[in-house]
Amino acid sequence: QVQLVESGGGLVQTGGSLRLSCAASGRAFSTYAMGWFRQAPGKEREFVASIDWNGGRIAYADLVKGRFTISRDNAKNTVYLQMNTLKPEDTAVYYCAASTTYDRSGSLSPEYWGQGTQVTVSS
Repeated sequence: QVQLVESGGGLVQTGGSLRLSCAASGRAFSTYAMGWFRQAPGKEREFVASIDWNGGRIAYADLVKGRFTISRDNAKNTVYLQMNTLKPEDTAVYYCAASTTYDRSGSLSPEYWGQGTQVTVSS
């Protein structure tokens, strides 16, 4: 069992930046691959980025490539999502997720989810 708590969301103008954090507690953090997902109003939850157990493999959705960076600090049991050059279409609730599986394409099957943090980008 692992508990995930996101933070760092907020309101930002177009072109601005935010850094999301996801703090994990419970079972050893380093045994989980981690991911970020988002869900905009009226839309399905979508994949944003993922990172394997030690940061050696990373994947991004095409929509965020070159603007977002995922990273993790296993000593702090935390995964981050640095979001730059934000656009109004990035507005969503952002969720972090933990998975014991991670394939070569960067796909994971989340077993645990955080409660989400709201990101709003104004135009």
